[in-house]
Amino acid sequence: MTTTLLVLACVAALVMAGALWLVATANRLDRLHVRMDAGWAALDAALARRAVVARTVTATVEQGEDAAALRAAADAAESAPRSEREAAENELTRRLAAIDRRALPPALTDELSDAEERVVIARRVYNDAVRDTLALRRRRRVRYFRLAGTAPRPEYFEIAEPDPAPPSAA
Repeated sequence: MTTTLLVLACVAALVMAGALWLVATANRLDRLHVRMDAGWAALDAALARRAVVARTVTATVEQGEDAAALRAAADAAESAPRSEREAAENELTRRLAAIDRRALPPALTDELSDAEERVVIARRVYNDAVRDTLALRRRRRVRYFRLAGTAPRPEYFEIAEPDPAPPSAA
């Protein structure tokens, strides 16, 4: 009877250790999903700021096709649903790259460069969070025990990065 009790105690300890390991993994996965959501919020804010700066650029650019196309691209990028956001943001990036920044006031050029740099940084932070989340979700114990729950599978946000702006002539 002592042997049976000892075996049962060992099995109970192993089950408890396994359960604690699964709980710790589920908590880590939850924190990664929260990090990813925060990264998306920062990226969304950076993209919105860039769209606002692009609209400001249209006010200073000669009125014509370029200004109207840039304004339309900024509006489309800001109002696009998440599934179509990459294409809209790429179009805005392309339109902003076509603007002659030497014709803009220096303060606006700096503001535009800053907004673009913030988009690049926020996108990298978000994609790093997605990479880490996907790495944990691919592990066997996460898949077997369905620790991700009903959370949607994270997707990378891939947009073309703008060319770094040349330093403004002082």
